Amino acid sequence: MTTIRANCPHCGDVQLRATDLTVRITSGVEHGSYTFICPSCERAVAKDASKRIIDLLMSTGVDVQVVKPPAELNETHVGPAIDADDILDFHLLLQDDSWFDELTHNTRSAAQDGEIQ
Repeated sequence: MTTIRANCPHCGDVQLRATDLTVRITSGVEHGSYTFICPSCERAVAKDASKRIIDLLMSTGVDVQVVKPPAELNETHVGPAIDADDILDFHLLLQDDSWFDELTHNTRSAAQDGEIQ
């Protein structure tokens, strides 16, 4: 049986069998990732991988999951990107029990102003 060496961010290099790993490929993309449970610390580990690494892992018999990309990737996005200030504002908004009412009010106001279509 083939032994595969992988790197756990907490334990360093670990030895795995093909049955210990799972390769994930997004259809239509030239790269993917692999996941495993570290045999030393038992933490879940996920690593990005190039097509070459994916092909090598697949050749050793690692299980493969093909994932369809989310439909949202093909949507047209209007408006500025969310930045750190937006995230902080949202976090602060969630601190108040009336956050949902305020969010609804802000969304309705933006829709009336033509900011949301």
